[in-house]
Amino acid sequence: MPHYHTLGEIPKKRHTQFRRPDGELYKEELFSTEGFSNIYSLLYHVHPPTAILKVGAPRLVKPAIVEDMEMLHRSFQSFQLAPSDDFIESRVIVLTNNDLNIALAAPKNSMKDYFYKNGDSDEVLFIHEGSGTFYSAYGEIKFEYGDYLVIPRGTVYRLEFDSEENRILIIESHSPVHYPKRYCGGFNQLLEHSPFCERDIKQPKNLKTYDEEGEFLIVIKKEDKLYDYTYKYHPFDLIGWDGCHYPFAFSIHDYEPITGRIHMPPPIHQTFEGYNFVICSFVPRLYDYHPDSIPAPYFHSNIDSDEVMYYVDGQFMSKNHVDRGQMSLHPGGIPHGPTPGAAEKSIGQKGTEELAVMIDTFKPLRVTQAALGLEIKDYHLHWLEGL
Repeated sequence: MPHYHTLGEIPKKRHTQFRRPDGELYKEELFSTEGFSNIYSLLYHVHPPTAILKVGAPRLVKPAIVEDMEMLHRSFQSFQLAPSDDFIESRVIVLTNNDLNIALAAPKNSMKDYFYKNGDSDEVLFIHEGSGTFYSAYGEIKFEYGDYLVIPRGTVYRLEFDSEENRILIIESHSPVHYPKRYCGGFNQLLEHSPFCERDIKQPKNLKTYDEEGEFLIVIKKEDKLYDYTYKYHPFDLIGWDGCHYPFAFSIHDYEPITGRIHMPPPIHQTFEGYNFVICSFVPRLYDYHPDSIPAPYFHSNIDSDEVMYYVDGQFMSKNHVDRGQMSLHPGGIPHGPTPGAAEKSIGQKGTEELAVMIDTFKPLRVTQAALGLEIKDYHLHWLEGL
């Protein structure tokens, strides 16, 4: 999905001899998540990436599902999730279906003793609080508040945080994550009418070759299990790489909103898409400028999709009040929209400073038992306020 990029040393032609100073061949690896049928990168390792020393017993991490009352508006306070020392242990799946998982995390410590690889899913990490550095074999990416970190499945990585105060919204997509198709031309360049472009993409930098031998633990997630794999060589041993398939970051603050004379529908906020779901960014913007416009959204029925709204900052114009980190779930088949008085209150307003991430899924989401501990009770009744 990102445009072509290269770091380090690579041979003039792919699949040809490329030797180390001692005469040994560098180990070429093709990295692609759709076989040989789509974008890819070629990685050149100092050592073979297959030297496994030992494998630990799998640990089941499949979330427990709530089996009743699925057809219900719900809301959750994500900031009530207690911080955890470890990044993996801090990840709590709150909503799930066959296409994706939506998780929350509040890790305090950097990943010092291990690396992580999701073998099932592309990951989108939205950084709500905190900053740090994302390390992978491709190089480094500095991240901060408002960044989406987009990580192709199979990428070995570790996160180093600048402090213990971190809040992350995580989308695990069981299909590749792409830019919206309508914003890409036939050659995958982001088109002129796209709300962001390649200049906004943070690519890996500062490639460092870790030519190290020892014991390197990589925790791999596959089919709701975690496996501890210990490798003989450091996973970040690339001398160089090139291609179009690699982790990158994009800041929600660089999303340029699309506005109109009357209220524009949610697709104008779309930022990424996967199979059966989209990710949208609501950012500060001017309101509609028709003299009789109603900036607040009209009531709408999500017949074909579940809507998840994660409130980042500011007051959402269609709600009377939301807290930072509050997450709502509006299941398909039930109309929802502005709370009482919100539509009238929005008339005459010039703009909004709201910031939110929306995830629309086209198959129903299931609520996990872990989510119930964060739930705001009787959220489905709040449309009665003032009536």
